[in-house]
Formats: sequence, C-alpha cells, structure tokens
Amino acid sequence: MKIAVISANGKQGRKIVEEATRRNLDVTAVVRGENKSLAKKFIQRDLFDLTSDDLKDFDVVIDAFGTWADDTLHQHSTSLMHLSDILSGTDTRLLVVGGAGSLYIDKDHKLTLSDSPDFIEAFKPLAKAMGDSLEKLRSRDDVNWTYISPAADFQFEGERTGEYILAGEDFTVNSNGESFISYADYSIAMIDEAVNGEHIKQRISVLSKQNFIKI
Repeated sequence: MKIAVISANGKQGRKIVEEATRRNLDVTAVVRGENKSLAKKFIQRDLFDLTSDDLKDFDVVIDAFGTWADDTLHQHSTSLMHLSDILSGTDTRLLVVGGAGSLYIDKDHKLTLSDSPDFIEAFKPLAKAMGDSLEKLRSRDDVNWTYISPAADFQFEGERTGEYILAGEDFTVNSNGESFISYADYSIAMIDEAVNGEHIKQRISVLSKQNFIKI
C-alpha cells in the first residue's frame, strides 16, 4: 500500500506520517518546502498545483491541509474540490482530516456542535468553513472519500494511548462524558482507516476512551 500525506509538515500531518512510519507503510510526504516529516520520500509541491499524475500511483491520499486565517478559510472547500477533481474516477481513496463542529447534536441532524451555546464564538467561522467543505465532499460520488472528525477537544499535546472510540455523524462522549482525542491517537484511527478502507463515502468521528493526559 502506498500512502501520500498532504501538508505533511503540519502538526497533524507529521503525526500521521509518524504513525504510518511506525507500521512500516510506504508513505510519501507532500510538502510545499523542505520535508520536515519522518517520510523518506516526498513530493515538493503546493496542494493546489498537484496533478493527477502526481497522485496516480497512490492507494490512499490523506489530506491534512488546514488554514485558520479569515481570508483563507474558503480554501478548505477549494482544496478538497481540487483533490476530488484530480482523483475523480480513480480507485485512490481520499481521507480527510476534518473538524468536530459539524457533528450533529440532535436526532434529526439539523443542529451541529457549532450551533450549541457553549461553542466558542471565535471558532465558528472555521467550523462553518470546514462544515461547508464536508457538504461539498458529500456531493462527490466520483471520489472514494472518507471524512474523519476528531473529538471536540483535539489536543496536540496528548499521549498515544493506542485506543480510541469509533463513532459516526453524531457528537459522542466517552464514559466520563468527555470528548477529546490526542493528535497521536487520531493518527492511529486515520491510518487504521487507510489500511482497512471500511468507511468509503462516509463521515466518521473518533474520540479517546481515556482521560486526557498532557505530556
């Protein structure tokens, strides 16, 4: 299996490459500049400049792209549509590092986590942008995509427990009533999906079983 990780120099991208490397998988980093990940192979190219030829030999492409500035939030959608276009009609699977704000909090799937009164106001534009990108992805029947939402508390500084809870479209908490996951455990879930391919054209979510431990 050949895996490409886009934005492999980012915090989550590096963790995903690390997990793939830990399992001795054939992983290639896709980066704009110098490769700072553990991948031995890399493609130095901007995401928006990638072509079908760049990705044709990969079984799985993992999109770890993220942006937070107000004037670039639309790129969550445009980047996913660009990747969808160049992977259209191929067997290559597209796995996306998603957001938690679009998880549903009602049984009718009308309200999302970002609609809840406790959702941090400053994060709402990002949550909307990522939610919009998910809706655009849902319309792509020509791409074998999987969108993986993390828990509400998505922590870079957290231990690798090796365990996680796999959930679906609904906001879910663990037995302690908490919703969090470390980048390391999220990466385990991402690589599990890359290897197993059990949720094609679905959005899933993951959270930790254990209490958050800062390291």
